[in-house]
Amino acid sequence: MKLLKNTLIFCLLVFINLTNAQEDLYKEKIHVKENDTLQYRIMYPENFSEDEEYPVVLFLHGAGERGEDNKKQLVHGSKLFADQTNRGAFPAIVIFPQCPKIDYWSKVDVDRSTNPIGLNFKYETGPTTSMGLVLDLMDEFAEKPFVKKEKIYVGGLSMGGMGTFEILYRRPEMFAAAFAICGGGDPESAKEYADKIDVWVFHGAKDDVVDPKLSIDMVSAILKHGGKPNFTLYADDNHNSWDSTFAEPELLTWLFSKSKK
Repeated sequence: MKLLKNTLIFCLLVFINLTNAQEDLYKEKIHVKENDTLQYRIMYPENFSEDEEYPVVLFLHGAGERGEDNKKQLVHGSKLFADQTNRGAFPAIVIFPQCPKIDYWSKVDVDRSTNPIGLNFKYETGPTTSMGLVLDLMDEFAEKPFVKKEKIYVGGLSMGGMGTFEILYRRPEMFAAAFAICGGGDPESAKEYADKIDVWVFHGAKDDVVDPKLSIDMVSAILKHGGKPNFTLYADDNHNSWDSTFAEPELLTWLFSKSKK
């Protein structure tokens, strides 16, 4: 029993140290527009210089990571980009904004009384406050001289996967490639970006939170409008298909190989 207790304490300390290391790499920032504020974290490449140009990756977290602490959004995905090998192979600026608990990345009515949840996307009514702030941040960032404008990427999981599909619709000229994990969107919107942006869609076939058919519908719509998306459906994954996605050996190679068409 004592050995088990000591092992658990050791594992907890290792986790805390790793978490602190992640937070040190991703610096706390805020973006203000009029009366609204977006909290975000940003990681710059090693030996960053404003005289050079770098790709930019925007990552949108899931509903469980919403809040006001400017930390929780780093729970999923940040480790992938902060990995020392990946930072060396793919030097990039990585941005993790945080959505407040009262808001959502995508403009969608969510019915949590059903299983999977019911989703009714309403892009035509304009973006949410949080999405509007992300759009404003990215518009501003894309103009910075150290950003490779032909290599701006976006990805996200669950609520962030939905946000990924929506931001492609709202900024089809901005992004070179995107990856959406266990998300969904308005299939009609795909015609705005299908033949402009390379997309890789991931989902778990056993997902009982966000119906995998939503990703299938988006892939079908992208194909319908001239796109050639990658699609990975994990037969044994439930909603946490992001674990399998982040373990994909070709994900970052694929992403950073893409340039704006």
